[in-house]
Amino acid sequence: MKPTKSAAKMSVKELATYIDYSVLKPEFTEEEIVALTKDGVKLGCSTICINPLYMELCQPYVLGSDTMLCPVCDFPFGTSSTASKVAQIEMVAKYDTVREVDIVANYGHIRAGQYDKVVADLKACVEACHKYNREIKVIFETDALNQEQIKQTCKCCVEAGVDFVKTSTGFLTGFEAHGAAVETIQLMMDEVDGKCKVKGSGCIRTREHFLQLIDMGIDRMGVGYKSVPVVLGLDENGVSSDNY
Repeated sequence: MKPTKSAAKMSVKELATYIDYSVLKPEFTEEEIVALTKDGVKLGCSTICINPLYMELCQPYVLGSDTMLCPVCDFPFGTSSTASKVAQIEMVAKYDTVREVDIVANYGHIRAGQYDKVVADLKACVEACHKYNREIKVIFETDALNQEQIKQTCKCCVEAGVDFVKTSTGFLTGFEAHGAAVETIQLMMDEVDGKCKVKGSGCIRTREHFLQLIDMGIDRMGVGYKSVPVVLGLDENGVSSDNY
């Protein structure tokens, strides 16, 4: 949904609500995960995206804040069985600190045109999330897909009752990285046509790009910890360069 005012006129607090703060690198220590979670909460980001293992670790640091945890299941490949995906969702969706769960679609099935399998997999995941009144975001890995495959996957998501469609994991190799390119986001917006929300992720590293996507009407963005202060217009001390 397009905002009622331009992104350039939004406060840091308003802009931060568009961000899912990504804390997903497998090499992160628990100490680093806690520090980054605290940072995301301090900034007022919408969620902290974490691997499911760290739910208990991170939960105390979001309690009492407006920031929630967003566990990312079957990450980053999306190639577990449906039963495994559902089991992962069941483990994390029960937490009160979770509002949304991200999962990865099986983009090998997408590339093969096996859309019936994609829909069946997503429907089971949607049912598991909605049972707990949690929303589900589905990562397409758009850099591995062509435009027609992206369109078809949007159709699959709408059919399955998905809440958000999402571009990338940020961990794909062997393909050019475009992530949340403006053209890709517009394609997804046009295809879902308001039937579900749109999240951009991957390659959101400049403030200009971040603001442009908000003005387009994007609903959420996954941003890495190094890029969060950049897109929010903060200096190295965390102070806004704008008068907001």
